[in-house]
Amino acid sequence: MRHRIFSDSSSKFRLEAIIHPIVRQEIIRQTSLAEASQAPCIVFDIPLLVESGHWREILHRIIVVDCTHETQIARVTARNGMHPTEVRQIIARQATRAQRLQIADASIFNEAITIHELEQEVRKISHQFGL
Repeated sequence: MRHRIFSDSSSKFRLEAIIHPIVRQEIIRQTSLAEASQAPCIVFDIPLLVESGHWREILHRIIVVDCTHETQIARVTARNGMHPTEVRQIIARQATRAQRLQIADASIFNEAITIHELEQEVRKISHQFGL
């Protein structure tokens, strides 16, 4: 499936036309639940945020967790067992680091930091956002 959608753009668009409305519906459902429980903050992990094109006007704040291109390739290769060449091809079809950082209200550079340092970065941004 991965090979097909990344080699045939019409297959990719068809798949997205099926999946994106389902994901959007679930996001609306979960947002309603969180608001009903008076959650102070709702966090969404949206891998294709820039590519989707409609999230900026919906979300109050965007935090991008960033790393170098090389680290991204190494992490995906380790996590998914994919060949680095395949990972590079997929990354080439996605928004660039610069595009992701451009839409961010804040960013965290997650490169060789400890979980404690990551937590501190999240706390700092939370305070900046008034949480």
